[in-house]
Amino acid sequence: MAASATIAAVAATSSVALAATPPAPSPKPAPASQSMTGLPTAAVERVIVTYKSRTSEATSNTAARSDATAKAAETGESLSFERRLAGGAALVDLGGKASKKDLTEVLDAFRADPSVASAEPDIRAYAMAVTPNDTEYTKQWDLFEATGGMNVPGAWDKTTGSGVTVAVIDTGYAAHTDLAANVVSGYDFISTAADARDGNGRDSDAKDEGDWSATDGECGTGSKASNSSWHGTHVAGTIAATTGNSKGVAGIAYNAKIQPVRVLGKCGGSSADIADAITWASGGTVPGVPANPNPAKVINMSLGGASATCPSVYQNAINGAVSRGTTVVVAAGNSNANASGFTPANCSGVINVASTSREGNRSFYSNFGSIVDVSAPGGETRRATDTPGTVTTPENGILSTLNSGATTQSTENYKPYQGTSMAAPHIAGLAALLKSAKSTLTPAEIEAAIKSNARPLPGTCTGGCGTGIADAAKTVNAVTGTTGGTTFSNTADVTIADLSTVSSSIAVTGLTGNAPAALKVNVDIKHTWRGDLVIDLIAPDGTVRNLKASSSSDSADNVLATYTVDASSEVAGGTWKLQVRDVASGDTGYIDSWSLTF
Repeated sequence: MAASATIAAVAATSSVALAATPPAPSPKPAPASQSMTGLPTAAVERVIVTYKSRTSEATSNTAARSDATAKAAETGESLSFERRLAGGAALVDLGGKASKKDLTEVLDAFRADPSVASAEPDIRAYAMAVTPNDTEYTKQWDLFEATGGMNVPGAWDKTTGSGVTVAVIDTGYAAHTDLAANVVSGYDFISTAADARDGNGRDSDAKDEGDWSATDGECGTGSKASNSSWHGTHVAGTIAATTGNSKGVAGIAYNAKIQPVRVLGKCGGSSADIADAITWASGGTVPGVPANPNPAKVINMSLGGASATCPSVYQNAINGAVSRGTTVVVAAGNSNANASGFTPANCSGVINVASTSREGNRSFYSNFGSIVDVSAPGGETRRATDTPGTVTTPENGILSTLNSGATTQSTENYKPYQGTSMAAPHIAGLAALLKSAKSTLTPAEIEAAIKSNARPLPGTCTGGCGTGIADAAKTVNAVTGTTGGTTFSNTADVTIADLSTVSSSIAVTGLTGNAPAALKVNVDIKHTWRGDLVIDLIAPDGTVRNLKASSSSDSADNVLATYTVDASSEVAGGTWKLQVRDVASGDTGYIDSWSLTF
């Protein structure tokens, strides 16, 4: 498709993102003073006693045990010395859950002893990522359900997206009180006044003027009359709706900022306008447009059109954005077809997202293929066999912020949509969480972390759904060091021709000593008939470790795997290589990405 061609963007990624009938009325929100989630009240079972230095109890477990026995006789409680703590204090068991009165007597007895420096209860601590009090949160299965959800709440005690701006390149912004606090100034990049519906071309007002079509065929052969979608506002709510405000829905990165960048109006949007929007949103220069005062570190594009290749105008803009440190997330498309025939899904340097259902299957409409990087909840407001255009399972869609206007903006509301347009902002929100948790992460590192920490689909996927459903908590833990270690990655594509040997390198810096005995090697290779491939890891000193042998009977596509290697005899620092040999003719592919976690 030519770079200047008009792309029916919403039609490509959310033509099945259908609004459902309004949910049942929500209960009246509790007053703020009542909506706070209090900490549990747990009975104390142990006390911590610190003895003064040079006393026998401070250094002798036998003496501490004898003192606990003496205090038991004094108070009538079943006290026993349990163990010594790292700081030298003695942990004394109360023999069960003590009442407040009993605890006070025990503490008074220890505190009255001249050999005791301090005595205090062994209290409980709790994760601060409490369940949001947003009134519609229980309907957001996509955030928390074990089967089809993305395990988002488990990440919130470490990061909520603070300090990160996410540009939503879409239809603009329909005012919504559940989003307003997180919205920063954006821009309207629609250059044709008739398409913009605001009486002019480009300007600094990113207000969504509506994308309705009055008649069939108005937007090309096969197009249908439709109401305004308020698509960009729905996407934005998934990413960063205000959370904990006793209202509406919770956003994934609810302390991030949303920058609405308008490119889709009447009959979609042009690739020329979209490319300029990518450049501006990421902090680049666009002739005739003021500099972006709040450059985004994450871009979400829930849009696309049919194209056998990625237009150069897109690729150049994406390359520029990535070079400026911006992660670009795109929707795979909703045509139940190979995503390679849709753009910007087929551009390089992006995170290409397919959609999954509440049951953990590939959504019936979602595009698929070897170029898909990862999947995320996109929902199904109807079953594949239900009449197109109907809404039969609204509870299985993605609930988010919206507007009730049929054409122009009216009152705010919430509705469930379905589509890869809804899946992509889940990944954009996760990218914001990661960037906030560790500001030094590059787009390549963010992509590698999301892909390597995804979990397999619990349901089915035909055609290729990337590395699985993204797992927010696991990914955040990985990059913050809660689990795993430091990850180094290479996402540059390397072509694997027939009967050839190729390699991809990773330079490991900043680590001292040897590599671990459980070095994790995450491999993402796109290749038909993967049995043709032999995969080796080559250490900095040239030592070769085989990860995968060839197999004449393995006809499946792609190598998406994490290998554990004992590399404890190797120095960690230096250049590591992934070497891939194609040992048979007839099938080709490429190294998509790989990473090492030390």
